[in-house]
Amino acid sequence: MVNSELSKYDSIRPFEPEELPAAYDRMLGDPQFQQVLAYLYPQVPAEAIGQKMRACGTCLDFQKAFCYSFLKDLMAKASKGMDMDVTNVDVKRRYTFVSNHRDIVLDSALLDVQLIDAGFETTCEIAIGDNLLSLPWVKDLVRINKSFIVERSLSPREMLMASKRLSEYMHFVIEKKNDNVWIAQREGRAKDSNDRTQPAILKMMAMGGEGTQRERLRQLHIVPLAISYELDPCDFLKAREMQLRRDVEGWKKSATDDIVSMRTGIMGQKGHVHYHCAPCIDEWLDQLPEDTPKTQFFDIVAAHIDQEIHCNYRIFPNNYVAFDLLNETEAFTDHYTPEERTAFEEYLESRVALINDVPGKDEPFLREQILTMYANPLINHLVAK
Repeated sequence: MVNSELSKYDSIRPFEPEELPAAYDRMLGDPQFQQVLAYLYPQVPAEAIGQKMRACGTCLDFQKAFCYSFLKDLMAKASKGMDMDVTNVDVKRRYTFVSNHRDIVLDSALLDVQLIDAGFETTCEIAIGDNLLSLPWVKDLVRINKSFIVERSLSPREMLMASKRLSEYMHFVIEKKNDNVWIAQREGRAKDSNDRTQPAILKMMAMGGEGTQRERLRQLHIVPLAISYELDPCDFLKAREMQLRRDVEGWKKSATDDIVSMRTGIMGQKGHVHYHCAPCIDEWLDQLPEDTPKTQFFDIVAAHIDQEIHCNYRIFPNNYVAFDLLNETEAFTDHYTPEERTAFEEYLESRVALINDVPGKDEPFLREQILTMYANPLINHLVAK
């Protein structure tokens, strides 16, 4: 790989092999990272972990040595199993996976695990917002874990330049590095699980590459990826956030809120987790009429990606229960048992009970928000079908 080509992406790209030893040293010397290691590996001496890290010559080596086994163990404890349907893709090719966004950390991390299990020779480079990287060791860790950085909080002019560089880097990853890319369909998670692709994300992706808008998107080989969690560990945190936004003028999430969400999302119970790859949109793009208005192009592509994601959700009994409870109907009683309904109602009450630091706690509102999160994937799935 030509280093001069890479150098213009130095501020945002993952580490190259020759940069890893220094990154390992910085992390291993960080007192906070030492505490994290002691928590994750209580029986293992720090020297042994350092030795294992330094033996990883590439980011992919690091993922296989540390992240893969950690995530497998985690999901054995925190889920009822996970699987991915890859029948629509070719494991020998490279893609840009555009998915709905359920969990800050795990959406892309679990994709990496399942790409390896599916027979891909590599994982994917991950788009991550710089708002999550306030700690130096976290910034090092995500760049070792094949993440590239999406710069936010910039002036409009800087934002335009950063977006162009980000797009060019994504094209570079697919064409030159022969790797996959993952990016969420929108900035931030859809708190109500009403997943919609932001056309602005697609516009950014078409800033790099060459040719028409269509050709530039085609060069990224976009695969719409549907992620379905039976249970969202952050459901009560999202409901709490909705009440605070409603009641407290100018309320904004703090860095601590993000860390709590990350920890809760990683450690909390998820039920079954399903990933589903739709067909790559290249052929669909080829069939778009030549006279498609430029002004509508990204909206049309976003709507197609949404349709594919919504069609490929895995719908669980609690999605049907949530719909019936929310709308006070019995429309879907044939999709769940009385026991499943009771279990979900008890789960719902336990989640509302966890929200105890909101002034003027509004239980009916909080209950409604959580039900909406579980009903929306079903509603979108039925419309898409």
